[in-house]
Amino acid sequence: METEPTLLQDCASYLHNALTPDDLKPEGNIQTGLTSDMELKNKSFNCTVLDVIDCPSMETFLKNYILAEKPVVLDNCINHWPALTKWQDQNYFIKLAGLRTVSIELGRDYTDSNWTQKLMTLEDFIRNHIFAEGGTTGYLAQYQLFDQIPELKNDIIEPEYCCFSEEDEDEHIDIMAWYGPKGTLSPLHHDPKKNLLAQVVGEKQIFLFSPEDSVYLYPHEHELLNNTARIDPRNPDFRKFPMYKEAKGYCCVLRSGQMLYIPPKWWHFVESLSVSFSVSFWWE
Repeated sequence: METEPTLLQDCASYLHNALTPDDLKPEGNIQTGLTSDMELKNKSFNCTVLDVIDCPSMETFLKNYILAEKPVVLDNCINHWPALTKWQDQNYFIKLAGLRTVSIELGRDYTDSNWTQKLMTLEDFIRNHIFAEGGTTGYLAQYQLFDQIPELKNDIIEPEYCCFSEEDEDEHIDIMAWYGPKGTLSPLHHDPKKNLLAQVVGEKQIFLFSPEDSVYLYPHEHELLNNTARIDPRNPDFRKFPMYKEAKGYCCVLRSGQMLYIPPKWWHFVESLSVSFSVSFWWE
């Protein structure tokens, strides 16, 4: 009885693996369009560039970042992940699980009136939104892809830093996938849990603000969006939001192979600078 929850995943994997490569006809590798020479101009964005530290010890991470509730970029912590090489070729996903159905967000971001969601196969998403340019932006966002396609979970390894929990018992860790083309956005918002955001493919530009700056960020008043702010840190409208000048922002370009620690309730705005695949680990 305990194995029944995985029965559908197992059946889907078996059927997909029974297909020949000719059934899928994957295209050649795509160019991710990395912008490795692009750096943030902190004066223009009114922010301080985040520290990047090389694979800190567990004690250092706990003391200086978890307990201090301070964001930081972590380098050389996920070099052993198979995903860092396998996922660079988008055809890998087509061959592995192209016929699996996923939910895709369509539109600029979830605050837009035209935003919607649509079910499609992973292959259709890659061909129509990752490979193709122009048209409606598609984003596989905050999606439990690794529960649906367990084979992909074999390509990643849960970071040891997630063991620092406020609970006495082993805390469940939510693992979410974020996969999309250049230009996908997550508007300025905050989450209740600790977050390690691992960048596997491509680059993301990220802005962060302390909970203490909430009043300067003009959160939406509607109950459904009260964890989302109206500020766009890339081009703030000071006439409309004058108090934003008092906010003290932080920023970074998160590159493939790096992780960003985002403390609970810290505001963050995320923009993909290229085709991007990120994995977030949320825990309390």
